[in-house]
Amino acid sequence: SSSCLCCCVQTSPSAMEAITSLYALPFGLLRAPLLKVRRPSISRPSWQVVFGAVLFSYFLVTGGIIFDIIVEPPSIGQVLDERGNPKPVAFMQGRLNGQYIMEGLGSSLMFTAGGIGFILLDLANGKSQTGFQRNALWIAGLICVVLAYFALRIFIAIKVPGYLQG
Repeated sequence: SSSCLCCCVQTSPSAMEAITSLYALPFGLLRAPLLKVRRPSISRPSWQVVFGAVLFSYFLVTGGIIFDIIVEPPSIGQVLDERGNPKPVAFMQGRLNGQYIMEGLGSSLMFTAGGIGFILLDLANGKSQTGFQRNALWIAGLICVVLAYFALRIFIAIKVPGYLQG
C-alpha cells in the first residue's frame, strides 16, 4: 500500500490507477491544437540605455526612495522663527536616520554628480582622447567631484550642526 502525501491517507495501488486514468481521460478525448508560436525577439539595449537605467536607479536609491516609500515623510519641513511664523526647511536637523524628500533628492543629486565626475575622470584617461578632449573631461570631472564634495559637506553641516567643526 502506498501513501498519499497531500492528505496523509493510505490508498491502494488500484485506487491510484483509477485516479490516474480519470485524470488521463480528457487528454485521450481532446487533441492539442497545432499552433505556430514564435518566440518574441527582444533586441539587446544599447549601452547608453543600460547606463541611463543604472544611473537613474543609483539616483533613486541614494536619495532614499525606499525609506520615502516606507516612512512617507513630508517633502519639506517647517520650523517656527523667533516671531512664531512657520519657515520652510529642507533638512531635518539633528536626525541622521530621518530625512525630508527634498533633502534626499538634493543629496542624491550631489552623489550622482560626484559619480559622473569620476566617470568623466576615467574617460579622460582613454587613449582615443585628443588633448582638448582630455583637458575638457579632466576639468568637467574635477568640477563635478569638487562641487559634490563641498555641497555634501555643507549638507551634513546643516543636518548635524557642529559635526565638522575641528
